[in-house]
Amino acid sequence: MKKILTLTLLLFVCLNIAAQKRKNREKIKALKIAFLTQELNLNTDVAEKFWPIYNEFQDNLDALRRKGMSDIRLKLKNAGGFEALTEKESKTFVQSKINLDKKELAEKEKFLAKVSKVLSYKQILKLQLSERDFARKLMRKYRKKTDKK
Repeated sequence: MKKILTLTLLLFVCLNIAAQKRKNREKIKALKIAFLTQELNLNTDVAEKFWPIYNEFQDNLDALRRKGMSDIRLKLKNAGGFEALTEKESKTFVQSKINLDKKELAEKEKFLAKVSKVLSYKQILKLQLSERDFARKLMRKYRKKTDKK
């Protein structure tokens, strides 16, 4: 009986942590949308066209990064970790990362082709700078939170 209770409690805690992470991701995404909308000064018509393109791009980029890095980590783990790698194997891993970077670049170029029909290049540049600003602000906020602990 104690085992069942312990397992149930453990499952509940794990699900709660997963739900909290999901909630935090959604909150960050909402903050990013608000920040970028304000920085780009998007009107309703442009925003309706822009956000589906941007969200698709972000989803594709996230999936590509997740899959690519998990594949690299899995291969690295199966090879016995960093210390067990030969120079030849290390070169293969570096090349895998470069290939992942090339795929990300192709995704960014595809996004640029689509979004340039909705935003001006001046706005696209502002988008790129604003994304970086948002990431920096988020990191500063995170650092302040961890410094207080």
